[in-house]
Amino acid sequence: MTEQTTFPQGFLWGAATSAYQIEGSPLADGAGPSIWHRFSHTPGRTHLGQTGDVACDHYRRWAEDVELMHGLGLGAYRLSLSWSRLLPEGRGAVNPKGLDFYSRLVDRLLERRIQPMVTLYHWDLPAALDDRGGWLNRDVVDWFADYARVAFEALGDRVTLWATINEPWVITDAGYLFGVNAPGHRNLFEAPIAFHHLLRAHAAAVRAYRANGRGKIGLVVNLEPKVPASDRPEDVAAAARDDRYNNLYHLDPVFFGRYPDGMQDVFGEGWPAFAPEDVARIREPIDFVGVNYYTQRVVRHDAKAPLGFSSQSVPGALTMETGWQVVPAGLTRALLWVGERYGKVPVYVTENGAAFADPARAPEGRLDDPLRVRYYRDHLLAVRDAIQQGVDVRGYFAWSLLDNFEWSRGYSLRFGLVHVDFDTQRRTVKASGNYYREVIATHGGVLAEPVSAAP
Repeated sequence: MTEQTTFPQGFLWGAATSAYQIEGSPLADGAGPSIWHRFSHTPGRTHLGQTGDVACDHYRRWAEDVELMHGLGLGAYRLSLSWSRLLPEGRGAVNPKGLDFYSRLVDRLLERRIQPMVTLYHWDLPAALDDRGGWLNRDVVDWFADYARVAFEALGDRVTLWATINEPWVITDAGYLFGVNAPGHRNLFEAPIAFHHLLRAHAAAVRAYRANGRGKIGLVVNLEPKVPASDRPEDVAAAARDDRYNNLYHLDPVFFGRYPDGMQDVFGEGWPAFAPEDVARIREPIDFVGVNYYTQRVVRHDAKAPLGFSSQSVPGALTMETGWQVVPAGLTRALLWVGERYGKVPVYVTENGAAFADPARAPEGRLDDPLRVRYYRDHLLAVRDAIQQGVDVRGYFAWSLLDNFEWSRGYSLRFGLVHVDFDTQRRTVKASGNYYREVIATHGGVLAEPVSAAP
C-alpha cells in the first residue's frame, strides 16, 4: 500500500441505515406509532402510498443482515433507534421488548467485531409527542433528554459512539417549511422554532451523556457547498444566503453559541427573536461532527421561492435518480470547511452514497452498478484528499447498507450496497458492495486502481 492511498490507522469503514427506513414491523411488540408511520399512511403523502410497514423486514431479519455486514468486512455500522419502539408514548413507560431488540442487535454486532454507532433520532418522532406539539413545544427538549438517558442506560455499556440527531436542517426544511416529509407542515414561522428546539434537544442529550457516558457523542449534519449560478450580484447573494441556511445554521450555535449573522435575511419576518442565553446553551462541547454529503448546489436568485433562492441544474452533469449532481470534490470542500470554520474537530463521514437506476429484481448471482462503483471510488478519494490536507476524518459510512424506504419517495430510489427485492426480501450484494469490500480489505489501497463506468 502506498502513502498516496493510506487512510489513518483505526479508520472506521462502515455503512449506515435508519430505523424507519429498514426495520418494518413499526407497531410490533408494544411499539407506538411515529410521525412517519402516520405520515406514510396518509393518502397522497408518499410515492404510490408506500409505507415502512415492512421495508427491509430488518426487525425480523436483523441476524441475517449482521451476517451481510460481516461478509462485506464492515468495521462499523451506523444505526438509529426508534424512539417510539423504546417509549411507545414518547415518555413514561419503557417497552422492554423494544430495548431487547436493540440490545440483541448490538451484542451480535460486537460478536462480529462491528462497532455500532447509534443515532438517537433519525426523523421518527413518536406520534404521541407530535400530538403535544412535537418539535414546536419547548418541553420536547426534556422529553428527548429523558429518552436519551433510557438509551444510554440500556446500551451505553457497549456502545461508545453516539450521534444525537440526524440532519436537523432536513427535519425542518422538509418537514416544517415545505411539508414533503413528516409531519408535513408548511409554515415559514414554524421552521426556525422547530430547528431551535432540535438543537436545544441535542445539547440536552450531550449533557445527559456527559453525566455517565464513557464514549464519544456528536451531531450529524448534511453539508452542501454552494456555487452561485452566475456572477450577478443577486445570484452571489442568493448562494451566500443558502450557505447560511444550509451550512452555518447547523453548526454555528453548537460551536459559537449563536446563530450566524444574516438569518433575518433568510427567513424575513419568519425569524424569531431568540433569547441570546437560550441560544448560548446550545454550545455544548461535542466529540465529533458527522457529515452527510451527497451533492453541492448551484444556486440562483428566485423571488418566487419561499426563501428567495433555488437550485439550478448543470447541463451535461452526471446526476442521480434524485436529480442531485455528482460532485466528489464537493465532499473535500465540505470537510475542509468544517476545520476552517470550527477548528480541528474530529469528523466522520456519516452518510455518502448515490441512487441510480437499479432493477426491481436482481439477476441471479450478480447485479452490476458501475455508476455507483465509480461514485464510491471518487468520493473516497475525495475523503483521502481531505485527510491529506489535514482534516481529522475518523471514518466513512456508506449510505446505505440496504435498498430501503426512502421517505416520501417510497421504494422508488435505491441507494444500497445490497439490493433488496421488496416482494421476496431477497438480498443480493451489488458490484458496489463487492467493491467496497475490496476497499475495506485493502484499507483503501484498491482506490489506486481505476474503475470503468459508463458516463
